[in-house]
Amino acid sequence: VEVPITVLQGLPSPGGSVELRTLQVVTENSIALYGFSNAHERLLFQRLLTATGVGAKLALAMMSTYSAERLARALVEKDSTALQQVSGIGKKKAEKIALDLADKVADLAIVTPVVDGVTGGAQDAVQALVNLGYSFSVADTAVRAVLEDGVPDSTEELVRRALSAT
Repeated sequence: VEVPITVLQGLPSPGGSVELRTLQVVTENSIALYGFSNAHERLLFQRLLTATGVGAKLALAMMSTYSAERLARALVEKDSTALQQVSGIGKKKAEKIALDLADKVADLAIVTPVVDGVTGGAQDAVQALVNLGYSFSVADTAVRAVLEDGVPDSTEELVRRALSAT
């Protein structure tokens, strides 16, 4: 059973019981079984497979790079910068995947409204950190950590606090 890294990180210690939602993927050359923590992750994986140029390996890489919630949000927002952080996805492919999947994942329950501050100034702060050389996931995590303590007065302050958090 192949699982995203995000699922591996949530597994109990050896000897503990595990329950996974599985999906069998049959291609011309192989039969593979993929496991997920919940039905939402499995459904997102299935939707990823419907995009042109996205096979099971790339879909697994996408779900290993981001949590299901973050990946779904990146797709709905057509955030090609976030998608480019996945190994095997360049700028054109990221834009194509985002265009293909934005509507297909919009109805998933795991897509939450963007009320947690990652709009406008926060997106600018994440982009500023990426421009400074941080990976998207590190920048996104740092900005979210700052926002948990309250929204700063300006984007500049948000960037300063995120830099000190990294």
